[in-house]
Amino acid sequence: MTDFTIAIPTYNGEQRLPQLLERLRGQTDVASITWEVIVVDNNSQDGTARVVQEFQTNFPCPLRYYLEPQQGAAHARRCAIQVAQSDLIGFLDDDNLPASDWVSAALQFAQTHPTAGAFGSRIVGDFEVEPPQNFKPLLPFLAIIDRGPQPLRYQSWRKVLPPSAGLVVRKQAWITSVPQQTILAGRVQGSMLTGEDTEALSYIQKHGWEIWYNPEMNIVHTIPAWRLEKEYLIKLFRGIGHSRYVTRMIEVKPEYRWLMQFMYATNDLRKLLWHILCYRQKIKTDLAAACRMELLTSSLMSPIYLHRQGIILKQRPMISSFSGELH
Repeated sequence: MTDFTIAIPTYNGEQRLPQLLERLRGQTDVASITWEVIVVDNNSQDGTARVVQEFQTNFPCPLRYYLEPQQGAAHARRCAIQVAQSDLIGFLDDDNLPASDWVSAALQFAQTHPTAGAFGSRIVGDFEVEPPQNFKPLLPFLAIIDRGPQPLRYQSWRKVLPPSAGLVVRKQAWITSVPQQTILAGRVQGSMLTGEDTEALSYIQKHGWEIWYNPEMNIVHTIPAWRLEKEYLIKLFRGIGHSRYVTRMIEVKPEYRWLMQFMYATNDLRKLLWHILCYRQKIKTDLAAACRMELLTSSLMSPIYLHRQGIILKQRPMISSFSGELH
């Protein structure tokens, strides 16, 4: 019986994977733990497979490689859930560097919180270029999460959930709560539409499992300079906003969706107008203001965008059959 599985979904991770695998090689307090690492190659076009093969020859636990040809993080995570040999699966992105006790801290938390269907890490950023001071409130959208030194349960009414980076999920919670085919697949070439992690966690939370923040699981998230460039960030926040119709409507019965969408649209429009009033011309020059403007605009336009893309129409039965938390 495997106690813990680390799953690493990656796309073109040849340059990033070695540092992460070295960190995992140096995990401490794992002598009594049976663990494994699986790398899910999401159709990479570089030497990702070769990197994994090189590390397999001298690794402290089984290191397995799987190819998931269907593009999108949701497909890679689903593959990891299917092949993992443990009921506890810790997801690490290829730019995450876990602390040396991350595995043992995750396992201990799972043992003391048996009703936790998923729990996230404390994540600090290692920035190649320091972000502007007023951008700090937006850092959670880059998977930078620090909610203090005490464990915290995510309450559904707050409509906040942890990112998939550094997230530990119980396989049982995923299998019994998340549909086989979710609506959002994650970012793919030509599209920054995201929110697939929020969608999956919403299903888990709605089905009665607790979602937690565990500050004992520490991760450094490396952020290269290009991820703080305006062109990338605007596309990122646009993708986040466009996904929100899905996560907002999951728990709403079909006959009430028009009413809830009207309420959400009214609130989005109010926030948008207030933002324009507060920042005016700064929206063009201030990075944080521009990103928030894009998020608010895209959230307002989310149902129109998704209908035009055929995503909502194609997946309408899936929305009706399952439920989750508002976001």
